[in-house]
Amino acid sequence: MEIGEALAKAQQADLDLVEVAPLAKPPVCRIMDYGKWKYAQRKKERKSKSRRHETEMKGIRIMTPKIGEHDLQIKIGHAREFLQQGDKVQFTLRFRGRELAHIEEGQKVFARIREALSDVSKVDQDSRREGRRITMTLTSLGRKAPSKAAAVRQATPAGPAAPQQEAPAS
Repeated sequence: MEIGEALAKAQQADLDLVEVAPLAKPPVCRIMDYGKWKYAQRKKERKSKSRRHETEMKGIRIMTPKIGEHDLQIKIGHAREFLQQGDKVQFTLRFRGRELAHIEEGQKVFARIREALSDVSKVDQDSRREGRRITMTLTSLGRKAPSKAAAVRQATPAGPAAPQQEAPAS
């Protein structure tokens, strides 16, 4: 079709004449609403960007190696959430005063953390001492946590049980 004829058809339909394949012989054009198409492309691009999860480094500080068991479990729970989302977690343990004489207590705390999170993480950087603190970095294994709906489905039976009927007495 000639260019003039195609332009006339596009104007008649109140749309745009868009060249789709300029290198083809003959060049290929399409009659379409270019603004609407461009808006849809931007929307699709935003949607694809929002689906991506970029790995972040999350930091969890432990202020003393004499941390209570419950407090440590709370920090491990937060780390588990971060790891299940695919993030990295860096634990930092700070020594104060005479605690520095007992570095092995800090190593024991990190060993408990490592053991508790072994199902969702692997050690990226083992514990190392930097002055008055020890740091350790854990990386996610990449598995996603089951959704709450899936957890509920697993906990409940598949369907309602059929009521048991007594056999008639003969």
